[in-house]
Amino acid sequence: MAASAAVVPVAVTATMVPVLPASGDFSDLREIKKQLLLIAGLTRERGLLHSSKWSAELAFSLPPLPLAELQPPPPITEEDAQDMDAYTLAKSYFDVKEYDRAAHFLHGCNSNKAYFLYMYSRYLSGEKKKDDETVDSLGPLEKGQVKNEALRELRVELSKKHQCRELDGFGLYLYGVVLRKLDLVKEAIDVFVEATHVLPLHWGAWLELCNLITDKEMLKFLSLPDTWMKEFFLAHIYTELQLIEEALQKYQNLIDVGFSKSSYIVSQIAVAYHNIRDIDKALSIFNELRKQDPYRIENMDTFSNLLYVRSMKSELSYLAHNLCEIDKYRVETCCVIAMKSWVKDIHAIEVNKRDYRAWYGLGQTYEILKMPFYCLYYYRRAHQLRPNDSRMLVALGECYEKLNQLVEAKKCYWRAYAVGDVEKMALVKLAKLHEQLTESEQAAQCYIKYIQDIYSCGEIVEHLEESTAFRYLAQYYFKCKLWDEASACAQKCCAFNDTREEGKALLRQILQLRNQGETPTTEMPPPFFLPASLSANTTPTRRVSPLNLSSVTP
Repeated sequence: MAASAAVVPVAVTATMVPVLPASGDFSDLREIKKQLLLIAGLTRERGLLHSSKWSAELAFSLPPLPLAELQPPPPITEEDAQDMDAYTLAKSYFDVKEYDRAAHFLHGCNSNKAYFLYMYSRYLSGEKKKDDETVDSLGPLEKGQVKNEALRELRVELSKKHQCRELDGFGLYLYGVVLRKLDLVKEAIDVFVEATHVLPLHWGAWLELCNLITDKEMLKFLSLPDTWMKEFFLAHIYTELQLIEEALQKYQNLIDVGFSKSSYIVSQIAVAYHNIRDIDKALSIFNELRKQDPYRIENMDTFSNLLYVRSMKSELSYLAHNLCEIDKYRVETCCVIAMKSWVKDIHAIEVNKRDYRAWYGLGQTYEILKMPFYCLYYYRRAHQLRPNDSRMLVALGECYEKLNQLVEAKKCYWRAYAVGDVEKMALVKLAKLHEQLTESEQAAQCYIKYIQDIYSCGEIVEHLEESTAFRYLAQYYFKCKLWDEASACAQKCCAFNDTREEGKALLRQILQLRNQGETPTTEMPPPFFLPASLSANTTPTRRVSPLNLSSVTP
């Protein structure tokens, strides 16, 4: 996709939102706080609650303003006054999600605030109806065909306003959302860039832009306003694009200029460390964040994954119970307690098609339902978004195994090991697959490498898999008449409950054969060479492109 060209911002007329200057530096934090409080109120009036919350949280992290510096609300225009009764009534309906009713009473209003709420109510009404139809759909193919029927009509009306240069920053934001929903990505990027110029303080427009930028090259060609909000945008998009060092530097800069108390920045830093697998650092930051903001739910699904990887079962259980008490039906809560639902994940994908967690969650849902052909599709989409994430590759490998696509399964397990296997399971799964295919040398090499890895990193591992590896190697060396190696592995088997008796039996056999004069073989079995990228003693961790798994298309 070509990058968005530079956009000339529209003029701001007297009837539009007050001009909110946002200079490109952080020298006056009091002025920034005033801007944040003002935009929090303007977004709240228009029902943009997530943007309002973001602005309010950021404002809260800055020192309070003295009474003399608190700003009055923006002046009311003549059009605002004429529409006041209709807006007040409609906003009360909007707040209780009676969107059609709100739109009905706003029809014909002329002020920008009332017009935005009118169009936004129609958009949300269409989304609500689409979600209701999605629940009633039978399968994933039907679910993908359910559309928001209001989108095309909204596009026509907003396009006319846009051509006449009658859309304020909020109107441009909504127009961009409609274009994105219609998969008109290039046009949506242009409009969102325009929205950031007209109303740079609206975080929602920046966030939508983040969801559409797929690489650093696209980012370089955007003509963005010189504003302090751009620094928050760059930190966020760097995190999304897995440019973690750049993201952490940006967030550190924001902390240094005065946002050290921002729970948003702290949580983003924790997510960044999670993405580069610095588990201890990420856990430490999340634990500190929980002390400061104990009822926060955002990013707690990421926190739960860290607890799971570290096998901190009691902490994970406490987190699940705690989140259930706060909000049982939030997406993050469902992720933590393994109650993924189709609707929530599909909605998350529609909001952000690069949300790998949503694709992965849908894959897990179909896996639970024992429908590997369906879950394969969603795991492949998750892998395309996170080619360096071993969990996606292992999940894919398991799906291919269930579908008897063993060549593809082996590819997945090898690649999971190559990118740095978080759960230390890829080699074991690959070894078992080689066992199944009677490829004994390859299986032995995988088990050897697995043992080397877990002993070199010093991590506590599940004894079952360690014992499995030693049992196989003991039997393998025994068949090869390599008595010393077989004896060493058999002795290791004696340390585990599930292989102790087999280990003792094998040691007795080896001793008996030696007493009978049976000599070890002088012919070594044909060596099996690991690929060059996997032959190092340490687990390689590198960026790779997604696997070519096109031979199976669900």
